[in-house]
This record gives sequence, structure tokens and C-alpha cells, in this order.
Amino acid sequence: MITLTYEYKLNLTKQQAEQINHDLEVCRKVWNYALRERKDWIASRKCPVNACSVRGEYIIAADEPYPSFKFQCQRLTASKKVNPELASVNAQALQQVLRRLDQAFERRRDLGAGFPRFKKVGRMRSYVFPQLGKTPLGQGRVKLPSLGWVAIRQSRPYPEGFVVKQARVVKRASGYYLMLSFQADIAIPEPPLVGHVVGVDVGLEYFLCTSDGLQVERPKFFVELQCKLKSLQRRLKRKQLGSANWKKAQAKVARLHEQVANSRKDFHFKQAHKLCDVADVIVVEDLNLIGLSRGMLGKHMLDAGHGQFLNSVLPWVAFKRGKATVKEDARASSQQCPACGAKTKKSLSDRWHRCSCGCDLPRDVASGLVLRNRFQKRCGAHSAENAPGEVLAGVSFGASSQDSVNGESPAIRAALAG
Repeated sequence: MITLTYEYKLNLTKQQAEQINHDLEVCRKVWNYALRERKDWIASRKCPVNACSVRGEYIIAADEPYPSFKFQCQRLTASKKVNPELASVNAQALQQVLRRLDQAFERRRDLGAGFPRFKKVGRMRSYVFPQLGKTPLGQGRVKLPSLGWVAIRQSRPYPEGFVVKQARVVKRASGYYLMLSFQADIAIPEPPLVGHVVGVDVGLEYFLCTSDGLQVERPKFFVELQCKLKSLQRRLKRKQLGSANWKKAQAKVARLHEQVANSRKDFHFKQAHKLCDVADVIVVEDLNLIGLSRGMLGKHMLDAGHGQFLNSVLPWVAFKRGKATVKEDARASSQQCPACGAKTKKSLSDRWHRCSCGCDLPRDVASGLVLRNRFQKRCGAHSAENAPGEVLAGVSFGASSQDSVNGESPAIRAALAG
């Protein structure tokens, strides 16, 4: 089973935009009510039987069941019969709000985190239609429950051989967007660990350096627009809270943040495609990015977005183009010589690697070579062009690395054709 999510911008009429805003507001109220119900039930089971809190307690009967997802869905169905506001929104969309809340409580239990937060006005940004009609897709338009046919900016065609499963409407500063999830019942084999291996070292001086000698400068997406953001936030602070001018200033700040995020993601996708153009196996560092983002260079680490690139963008692009990504232990990769393996102590200010064996090259390129050598040693490989791993039986590897540029891998095309 493979799932693809395509994003399209919506071209809404005034009535459709008002309906989406109304649906989001009702979903927000359902979220807050269901969250309050769960928190009150938990709080009522905390206090001792012979004492109450000085501030107050919400008394709930002892035989009252826990408001689980199923229980709250039953109450929602009964409430829709007497509440016209709830009845004006698609029932499945409201049930998905309760499901998201239930998943949040499951993560709270598993991770030991705090309660989910209440959402103030305007904080509910998306809602889901888990089921669509029989023929919901048209050329340049999509049929959504309670909204009818909605015009979209179809920037790319729908994937062939896939079935649309659900649609998510997202509200952003730049407009409304539609996320369509497509599924196909096919099995895609894992890409083999053979071919040209490239080690990738990420950092702040350079966004990434490869074992082939490629060094990519790090764009400063947030830092370059920080002065503009500071000016817009000062103007926002001077506006009267809730006024029309305050909303306009707030929209400008939100659009600037979205511009930074879009620029960063676009850069990540371009770099991922460049790596897949030259490599068959990409070896990256296994880093504690959360710890690095909390250090003295945290702002610049978050601005570079290494987590999004290493954990999301690069694996997806490599999978789509039939390449393999491997995480390798990054400990002391910058303190080791890639030629002889000797330890060469360097401080953070030392940006050049020099060893007594004669190896002389940039520090980050040397780290990429060390990562590549560690992977080859672990897999029993002896050269960068021939790194045999666990090759899957029945999979053909004759296609070149350029065969799937800007498209799906040969394995995906063959599975869809069959």
C-alpha cells in the first residue's frame, strides 16, 4: 500500500470561503468542548472522597463512563438533532476532530506529555473529509461534501492508478489549500544498497558537504527577513487589539512566516533532487537534532531546517526516485581521518582537515568521506562504485541514476503498469 498526498490551491467563491470559515469555527468549538469534558472527568477522579479543592471541583457521578472517542461520537450524533450549528457541518468532519483529540490523548499517555491545548478563535486551521463521492475529481475542480464543486489551481495532474481516499482543507495566510490523499494497493520493494555511495555531512557553515566534494552554502531564510519581521511585529503591537487594522497587520506577519517556510522547503527539495542525480545510496548523519536546536546556535539550526531535510524531504525524494538513504553513526566523524582512520583532534574553529598521512581537504568533506567509509565497512563494500548490501531478489538494477529524474522510480512505474 502506497499513499501520496497532492496539494492544490483552492479558488473559492465568497459563499464557499464563508462556509469553510464556519466549518472551522464549529470544529474548534467541538474540540474545546470534548477536551473540557475529558479534563473534567479526569479531574473528578483525582480528588479524595473526603476533601475538595479550595478553588473548586467539577463533580461527576461515580458511574459516569470515561468520555472516549466512541462515547463522544454518540453524544455528538444526539447533539446534532437539537443543535442547528452542529447540523450545518458534515458529520464525518466533526468525528475526525474527535478522533484527532483521541490520538492526542493516546500520545499524551505514551509519551508522558501534558494535555492538549484549547484553541482560541482562528486557531483551528484544517479539517478532514474522510470520504468523498463516487466521482469527486474533475478537471480543475473537486467535489467536496457540503461545499459542492470547488475550483482548484491544478498545478499537476492526478496520479494514475491511484484512488482518492480523503481530502483535507487547510487555511493559511496565503489562502485556502486542499490536500488530496491517494492510495494504490501496490508493494514497492526497498531500493538496493548498491551503486555510487555518497556521504553527506550537514552543518551551519555549509548546509551540506558530500564525499564527492560538493559544498552547498547555507541560505539564511529567517535571519535575512528578521529585520522586516521585527518591523511588522512592532506595527502590529501598536494596533488596537481586534480592530480591522490589527487583523491586516497580523496577516502580513503570517504571510512573512509562510514565505520563510516555503523558501526553506523549496530549497530542501532542490538539494534532495541534486543528491539523487549523482548518488544511488545516500549516507547521512544520525544526529540529535532536538538537542542541537536547544544550544547556543539553536536559531540558526532551526533556520537551516536539517530535521525537515534529513527526516522528511530527502527520504521521500529518494524513495520516489528509487534511491536508498541510510543513517550512519555521526560520533567523532569530524575527528577521524578518512584516508588512514587515525584520530585528528580539531576544535570547532578548525575548518580544515590535515593529517600526517598527507590527507588535506575541508573538514566537512572529510566527515562525509568518513560516513561513506563507515557504511561501506559495515556493508562489506570495498569501493564507492560497488557497495553490495542486501539485494532484493527479482529486482532489476539496470536503470541508470538519471532514469527517474523528476519522476517516479522504475519500480513504482512497473508496479502501477502491472
